[in-house]
Amino acid sequence: MSSKTNKSLTKRIKITKNGKLKVRAKGHCHYNARENNSAKMAKKKMGDIKLSAKTIQQEIPHST
Repeated sequence: MSSKTNKSLTKRIKITKNGKLKVRAKGHCHYNARENNSAKMAKKKMGDIKLSAKTIQQEIPHST
């Protein structure tokens, strides 16, 4: 029996063509009207996430 993919993790990250993991910036939910424009624009960028190869293989076994 093969291992299952962790669905909660796959909904939060995006795997690029080269295998990098991208994650959405935190703080998008509410109270954003009071933020200045630079803070709002910074939240739109995707950030990198560092996970070990072992963790990736355990949580997202069918990613590669």
